[in-house]
Amino acid sequence: MFLRTIIFLTFFLPTLLVAQWVPQISHTEAHFRAISVINEKTIWAGGSKGTVLRTTTGGENWAVLQVLGAEKLDFRGIKGLDEKTAVAVSAGLAEEGQARIYRTDDGGKTWAQVWQTDQKGVFLDGIAFWDKKNGLIFGDPIDGHLYLLKTTDGGKTWERLSPATLPANLPNEASFAASNSTMVMQGTKNVWVGTGGADRARVFRSTDRGVTWQVTDTPMKANASSGIFGLHFWNAKNGIAVGGDYKAEKQAFENVILTNDGGKTWQKSTPTTPDGLKEAVYKLKNGTLVAVGPAGSGWSKDNGKTWQALTGASNGLHTLTCAGNTCWAIGSKGQIVRLSN
Repeated sequence: MFLRTIIFLTFFLPTLLVAQWVPQISHTEAHFRAISVINEKTIWAGGSKGTVLRTTTGGENWAVLQVLGAEKLDFRGIKGLDEKTAVAVSAGLAEEGQARIYRTDDGGKTWAQVWQTDQKGVFLDGIAFWDKKNGLIFGDPIDGHLYLLKTTDGGKTWERLSPATLPANLPNEASFAASNSTMVMQGTKNVWVGTGGADRARVFRSTDRGVTWQVTDTPMKANASSGIFGLHFWNAKNGIAVGGDYKAEKQAFENVILTNDGGKTWQKSTPTTPDGLKEAVYKLKNGTLVAVGPAGSGWSKDNGKTWQALTGASNGLHTLTCAGNTCWAIGSKGQIVRLSN
Protein backbone atom coordinates (compact mmCIF):
# COMPACT_ATOMS: atom_id res chain seq x y z
CA MET A 1 0.00 0.00 0.00
CA PHE A 2 2.83 2.39 0.90
CA LEU A 3 4.59 1.68 -2.40
CA ARG A 4 1.39 2.30 -4.36
CA THR A 5 0.91 5.59 -2.51
CA ILE A 6 4.43 6.72 -3.42
CA ILE A 7 3.87 5.78 -7.06
CA PHE A 8 0.56 7.73 -7.10
CA LEU A 9 2.16 10.82 -5.59
CA THR A 10 5.13 10.59 -7.94
CA PHE A 11 2.97 10.56 -11.05
CA PHE A 12 -0.04 12.63 -10.05
CA LEU A 13 1.01 15.14 -7.38
CA PRO A 14 2.92 17.36 -9.87
CA THR A 15 -0.25 17.60 -11.97
CA LEU A 16 -2.30 18.59 -8.94
CA LEU A 17 0.24 21.15 -7.82
CA VAL A 18 0.44 23.00 -11.13
CA ALA A 19 -3.35 23.20 -11.41
CA GLN A 20 -3.55 26.33 -9.33
CA TRP A 21 -2.77 30.00 -9.74
CA VAL A 22 0.17 31.54 -7.91
CA PRO A 23 -0.53 35.13 -6.78
CA GLN A 24 1.82 37.96 -7.77
CA ILE A 25 2.07 41.43 -6.27
CA SER A 26 0.88 44.33 -8.43
CA HIS A 27 1.17 47.18 -5.90
CA THR A 28 -2.14 48.70 -7.09
CA GLU A 29 -5.87 48.46 -6.39
CA ALA A 30 -6.85 49.33 -9.97
CA HIS A 31 -9.18 46.99 -11.87
CA PHE A 32 -7.77 45.23 -14.94
CA ARG A 33 -9.37 43.76 -18.07
CA ALA A 34 -6.47 43.78 -20.54
CA ILE A 35 -3.13 41.98 -20.54
CA SER A 36 -0.61 41.36 -23.33
CA VAL A 37 2.48 39.14 -23.37
CA ILE A 38 5.69 39.72 -25.33
CA ASN A 39 7.55 36.69 -24.02
CA GLU A 40 7.90 34.80 -20.75
CA LYS A 41 9.59 37.84 -19.17
CA THR A 42 7.77 40.89 -20.54
CA ILE A 43 4.03 41.50 -20.03
CA TRP A 44 1.88 44.65 -20.22
CA ALA A 45 -1.53 45.17 -18.57
CA GLY A 46 -4.13 47.93 -18.82
CA GLY A 47 -6.55 48.99 -16.10
CA SER A 48 -8.74 51.63 -14.53
CA LYS A 49 -7.71 55.15 -13.48
CA GLY A 50 -5.25 55.37 -16.36
CA THR A 51 -3.12 52.59 -14.88
CA VAL A 52 -0.73 50.42 -16.87
CA LEU A 53 1.40 47.60 -15.46
CA ARG A 54 4.63 46.29 -16.95
CA THR A 55 7.01 43.53 -15.96
CA THR A 56 10.29 42.38 -17.51
CA THR A 57 10.84 39.65 -14.91
CA GLY A 58 7.96 37.31 -15.67
CA GLY A 59 5.88 38.98 -13.00
CA GLU A 60 8.30 38.80 -10.10
CA ASN A 61 8.17 42.60 -10.11
CA TRP A 62 5.51 44.82 -11.67
CA ALA A 63 5.96 48.53 -12.37
CA VAL A 64 2.85 50.67 -11.88
CA LEU A 65 2.69 53.28 -14.64
CA GLN A 66 0.26 56.23 -14.67
CA VAL A 67 -0.61 57.70 -18.05
CA LEU A 68 -0.59 61.48 -17.65
CA GLY A 69 -3.97 62.98 -18.50
CA ALA A 70 -5.72 59.61 -18.45
CA GLU A 71 -6.52 59.40 -14.74
CA LYS A 72 -10.27 59.04 -15.43
CA LEU A 73 -9.88 56.49 -18.22
CA ASP A 74 -10.24 52.70 -18.20
CA PHE A 75 -7.70 50.94 -20.42
CA ARG A 76 -9.67 47.83 -21.41
CA GLY A 77 -7.43 47.25 -24.41
CA ILE A 78 -3.65 47.02 -24.48
CA LYS A 79 -1.12 45.55 -26.86
CA GLY A 80 2.56 45.25 -26.09
CA LEU A 81 4.68 45.35 -29.23
CA ASP A 82 8.03 44.85 -27.53
CA GLU A 83 9.74 45.53 -24.21
CA LYS A 84 9.59 49.29 -24.75
CA THR A 85 6.52 49.79 -26.95
CA ALA A 86 2.82 49.42 -26.18
CA VAL A 87 -0.54 50.83 -27.29
CA ALA A 88 -3.33 51.38 -24.74
CA VAL A 89 -7.02 51.86 -25.62
CA SER A 90 -9.60 53.39 -23.29
CA ALA A 91 -13.18 52.16 -23.21
CA GLY A 92 -15.97 54.67 -22.67
CA LEU A 93 -18.22 57.16 -24.37
CA ALA A 94 -16.46 59.29 -26.96
CA GLU A 95 -18.77 62.22 -26.33
CA GLU A 96 -17.48 62.24 -22.73
CA GLY A 97 -13.84 62.23 -23.84
CA GLN A 98 -13.22 58.55 -23.11
CA ALA A 99 -12.43 57.16 -26.58
CA ARG A 100 -8.68 57.62 -26.75
CA ILE A 101 -5.53 55.78 -27.82
CA TYR A 102 -2.12 56.21 -26.19
CA ARG A 103 1.29 54.89 -27.19
CA THR A 104 4.67 54.59 -25.46
CA ASP A 105 8.08 53.72 -26.89
CA ASP A 106 10.15 54.15 -23.74
CA GLY A 107 8.80 51.39 -21.52
CA GLY A 108 5.90 53.47 -20.21
CA LYS A 109 7.89 56.39 -18.84
CA THR A 110 6.01 58.73 -21.19
CA TRP A 111 2.86 58.30 -23.26
CA ALA A 112 1.63 60.16 -26.32
CA GLN A 113 -2.05 60.46 -27.11
CA VAL A 114 -2.18 59.39 -30.75
CA TRP A 115 -5.94 59.38 -31.41
CA GLN A 116 -9.23 60.65 -30.01
CA THR A 117 -12.74 61.26 -31.25
CA ASP A 118 -15.81 62.89 -29.75
CA GLN A 119 -18.17 61.29 -32.30
CA LYS A 120 -21.32 60.30 -30.44
CA GLY A 121 -21.74 56.55 -30.03
CA VAL A 122 -18.10 55.58 -30.47
CA PHE A 123 -17.04 53.14 -27.74
CA LEU A 124 -13.76 51.28 -28.24
CA ASP A 125 -13.71 47.64 -27.12
CA GLY A 126 -10.33 46.08 -27.89
CA ILE A 127 -7.07 45.92 -29.81
CA ALA A 128 -4.99 43.25 -31.58
CA PHE A 129 -1.95 43.16 -33.87
CA TRP A 130 -0.71 40.73 -36.51
CA ASP A 131 2.84 42.02 -36.16
CA LYS A 132 4.66 45.06 -34.79
CA LYS A 133 3.27 47.32 -37.53
CA ASN A 134 -0.21 46.12 -38.47
CA GLY A 135 -3.20 46.05 -36.15
CA LEU A 136 -6.87 46.81 -35.59
CA ILE A 137 -8.98 48.41 -32.89
CA PHE A 138 -12.69 47.64 -32.85
CA GLY A 139 -15.64 49.31 -31.19
CA ASP A 140 -19.40 49.25 -30.86
CA PRO A 141 -21.41 49.58 -34.09
CA ILE A 142 -22.01 53.00 -35.60
CA ASP A 143 -24.95 53.19 -38.00
CA GLY A 144 -25.30 49.42 -37.89
CA HIS A 145 -21.68 48.44 -38.61
CA LEU A 146 -18.71 47.61 -36.40
CA TYR A 147 -16.40 50.57 -35.81
CA LEU A 148 -12.89 49.54 -36.93
CA LEU A 149 -9.61 51.46 -36.86
CA LYS A 150 -6.48 50.26 -38.67
CA THR A 151 -2.78 51.04 -38.21
CA THR A 152 0.18 50.15 -40.43
CA ASP A 153 2.87 51.99 -38.45
CA GLY A 154 2.78 50.30 -35.05
CA GLY A 155 -0.04 52.37 -33.64
CA LYS A 156 1.38 55.82 -34.31
CA THR A 157 -1.56 56.69 -36.59
CA TRP A 158 -5.05 55.21 -37.03
CA GLU A 159 -7.70 55.45 -39.72
CA ARG A 160 -11.21 54.08 -39.87
CA LEU A 161 -11.96 51.18 -42.18
CA SER A 162 -14.91 51.75 -44.48
CA PRO A 163 -18.08 50.33 -42.89
CA ALA A 164 -19.29 49.48 -46.40
CA THR A 165 -17.03 46.40 -46.36
CA LEU A 166 -18.64 45.02 -43.19
CA PRO A 167 -21.81 42.94 -42.85
CA ALA A 168 -24.55 44.79 -41.01
CA ASN A 169 -24.99 44.21 -37.30
CA LEU A 170 -28.22 42.82 -35.90
CA PRO A 171 -30.38 45.10 -33.74
CA ASN A 172 -28.57 45.57 -30.39
CA GLU A 173 -25.64 43.40 -31.52
CA ALA A 174 -22.22 44.47 -30.24
CA SER A 175 -19.13 43.09 -28.54
CA PHE A 176 -18.32 43.11 -24.84
CA ALA A 177 -15.37 45.20 -23.65
CA ALA A 178 -14.72 42.68 -20.91
CA SER A 179 -11.33 41.10 -21.58
CA ASN A 180 -9.70 42.46 -24.76
CA SER A 181 -10.17 38.99 -26.24
CA THR A 182 -13.41 39.44 -28.17
CA MET A 183 -11.27 40.23 -31.23
CA VAL A 184 -8.34 37.91 -31.95
CA MET A 185 -5.83 37.48 -34.76
CA GLN A 186 -3.85 34.55 -36.13
CA GLY A 187 -1.13 34.27 -38.74
CA THR A 188 -0.45 37.30 -40.89
CA LYS A 189 -3.97 38.18 -42.10
CA ASN A 190 -6.72 36.37 -40.13
CA VAL A 191 -8.99 38.15 -37.65
CA TRP A 192 -12.21 37.20 -35.82
CA VAL A 193 -14.65 39.29 -33.74
CA GLY A 194 -17.27 37.69 -31.47
CA THR A 195 -20.55 39.38 -30.56
CA GLY A 196 -23.56 39.24 -28.25
CA GLY A 197 -26.31 41.56 -27.14
CA ALA A 198 -28.78 40.42 -29.83
CA ASP A 199 -30.97 37.34 -30.17
CA ARG A 200 -27.94 35.29 -31.29
CA ALA A 201 -24.18 35.40 -30.97
CA ARG A 202 -22.16 35.68 -34.16
CA VAL A 203 -18.55 35.71 -35.32
CA PHE A 204 -17.26 38.18 -37.91
CA ARG A 205 -14.16 36.95 -39.76
CA SER A 206 -11.68 38.29 -42.28
CA THR A 207 -8.76 36.57 -44.01
CA ASP A 208 -7.30 39.72 -45.60
CA ARG A 209 -6.61 42.03 -42.66
CA GLY A 210 -10.10 43.45 -42.59
CA VAL A 211 -10.49 44.36 -46.25
CA THR A 212 -13.45 41.99 -46.65
CA TRP A 213 -15.61 40.27 -44.03
CA GLN A 214 -18.03 37.41 -43.55
CA VAL A 215 -20.24 36.66 -40.55
CA THR A 216 -21.76 33.45 -39.22
CA ASP A 217 -24.25 32.49 -36.51
CA THR A 218 -23.06 30.38 -33.59
CA PRO A 219 -24.90 28.14 -31.11
CA MET A 220 -23.77 30.32 -28.16
CA LYS A 221 -26.83 31.67 -26.35
CA ALA A 222 -27.21 35.42 -26.56
CA ASN A 223 -29.38 38.26 -25.29
CA ALA A 224 -28.81 41.80 -24.05
CA SER A 225 -26.29 40.64 -21.43
CA SER A 226 -24.95 37.40 -22.89
CA GLY A 227 -23.02 36.05 -25.84
CA ILE A 228 -19.38 35.55 -26.82
CA PHE A 229 -16.85 37.18 -24.50
CA GLY A 230 -13.56 35.53 -25.51
CA LEU A 231 -12.05 33.98 -28.63
CA HIS A 232 -8.81 32.13 -29.34
CA PHE A 233 -7.42 30.45 -32.48
CA TRP A 234 -4.31 28.25 -32.41
CA ASN A 235 -4.17 27.93 -36.20
CA ALA A 236 -6.15 29.15 -39.19
CA LYS A 237 -8.81 26.44 -38.82
CA ASN A 238 -9.17 25.56 -35.15
CA GLY A 239 -10.51 27.89 -32.49
CA ILE A 240 -12.63 28.24 -29.38
CA ALA A 241 -15.08 30.80 -28.04
CA VAL A 242 -16.28 31.21 -24.45
CA GLY A 243 -19.05 33.31 -23.01
CA GLY A 244 -21.94 33.59 -20.61
CA ASP A 245 -24.19 36.22 -19.04
CA TYR A 246 -22.58 39.14 -17.19
CA LYS A 247 -25.81 39.75 -15.26
CA ALA A 248 -25.77 36.15 -13.99
CA GLU A 249 -22.04 35.46 -13.67
CA LYS A 250 -22.33 32.18 -11.73
CA GLN A 251 -25.30 30.75 -13.60
CA ALA A 252 -24.76 27.48 -15.47
CA PHE A 253 -24.35 28.25 -19.16
CA GLU A 254 -23.40 26.35 -22.32
CA ASN A 255 -20.39 28.58 -22.48
CA VAL A 256 -17.97 26.81 -24.86
CA ILE A 257 -18.13 26.43 -28.65
CA LEU A 258 -15.49 25.14 -31.07
CA THR A 259 -14.70 25.50 -34.77
CA ASN A 260 -12.48 23.46 -37.08
CA ASP A 261 -13.08 25.38 -40.32
CA GLY A 262 -11.80 28.84 -39.49
CA GLY A 263 -15.02 30.06 -37.89
CA LYS A 264 -17.39 29.23 -40.73
CA THR A 265 -19.30 26.82 -38.45
CA TRP A 266 -19.34 26.31 -34.68
CA GLN A 267 -20.35 23.42 -32.42
CA LYS A 268 -21.21 23.30 -28.73
CA SER A 269 -18.69 21.67 -26.41
CA THR A 270 -18.72 20.72 -22.74
CA PRO A 271 -19.38 23.71 -20.47
CA THR A 272 -16.53 24.72 -18.22
CA THR A 273 -15.94 23.74 -14.63
CA PRO A 274 -16.66 25.85 -12.66
CA ASP A 275 -19.91 27.05 -14.22
CA GLY A 276 -20.61 30.60 -15.17
CA LEU A 277 -19.36 33.46 -17.30
CA LYS A 278 -15.97 32.96 -18.95
CA GLU A 279 -14.40 36.05 -20.49
CA ALA A 280 -11.13 34.79 -21.98
CA VAL A 281 -9.56 31.52 -23.12
CA TYR A 282 -6.16 30.39 -24.38
CA LYS A 283 -4.52 27.18 -25.59
CA LEU A 284 -1.03 26.51 -24.28
CA LYS A 285 1.83 25.05 -26.29
CA ASN A 286 1.22 21.65 -24.67
CA GLY A 287 -2.45 21.68 -25.72
CA THR A 288 -4.00 22.64 -22.38
CA LEU A 289 -6.95 25.05 -22.59
CA VAL A 290 -7.28 27.66 -19.83
CA ALA A 291 -10.48 29.70 -19.41
CA VAL A 292 -11.06 32.51 -16.91
CA GLY A 293 -13.99 34.56 -15.71
CA PRO A 294 -15.45 36.34 -12.69
CA ALA A 295 -17.10 33.10 -11.51
CA GLY A 296 -13.83 31.16 -11.49
CA SER A 297 -11.39 29.58 -13.90
CA GLY A 298 -10.71 26.10 -15.25
CA TRP A 299 -8.49 24.06 -17.53
CA SER A 300 -8.94 21.21 -20.00
CA LYS A 301 -6.35 18.78 -21.32
CA ASP A 302 -8.63 17.12 -23.90
CA ASN A 303 -9.63 20.08 -26.06
CA GLY A 304 -12.65 21.01 -24.00
CA LYS A 305 -14.24 17.58 -23.55
CA THR A 306 -13.73 17.75 -19.79
CA TRP A 307 -12.77 20.59 -17.47
CA GLN A 308 -11.28 20.93 -13.99
CA ALA A 309 -11.36 23.96 -11.72
CA LEU A 310 -8.25 26.04 -11.08
CA THR A 311 -7.72 27.40 -7.59
CA GLY A 312 -5.47 30.03 -6.05
CA ALA A 313 -7.16 33.25 -7.21
CA SER A 314 -8.81 35.21 -4.40
CA ASN A 315 -11.25 36.92 -6.75
CA GLY A 316 -12.67 36.24 -10.18
CA LEU A 317 -10.40 36.88 -13.15
CA HIS A 318 -11.28 38.83 -16.28
CA THR A 319 -8.57 38.01 -18.80
CA LEU A 320 -5.34 36.14 -19.42
CA THR A 321 -2.30 35.99 -21.67
CA CYS A 322 0.08 33.10 -22.23
CA ALA A 323 3.58 32.36 -23.54
CA GLY A 324 4.61 28.76 -24.07
CA ASN A 325 3.08 26.84 -21.16
CA THR A 326 2.86 29.78 -18.75
CA CYS A 327 -0.14 32.09 -18.26
CA TRP A 328 -0.79 35.31 -16.40
CA ALA A 329 -4.37 36.28 -15.50
CA ILE A 330 -5.65 39.53 -14.09
CA GLY A 331 -8.79 40.95 -12.54
CA SER A 332 -10.23 43.36 -10.00
CA LYS A 333 -8.38 45.12 -7.19
CA GLY A 334 -5.00 44.64 -8.82
CA GLN A 335 -5.10 40.87 -8.68
CA ILE A 336 -2.52 39.13 -10.88
CA VAL A 337 -1.85 35.39 -10.84
CA ARG A 338 0.53 33.07 -12.70
CA LEU A 339 0.10 29.49 -13.90
CA SER A 340 2.86 27.19 -15.15
CA ASN A 341 1.76 23.91 -16.70
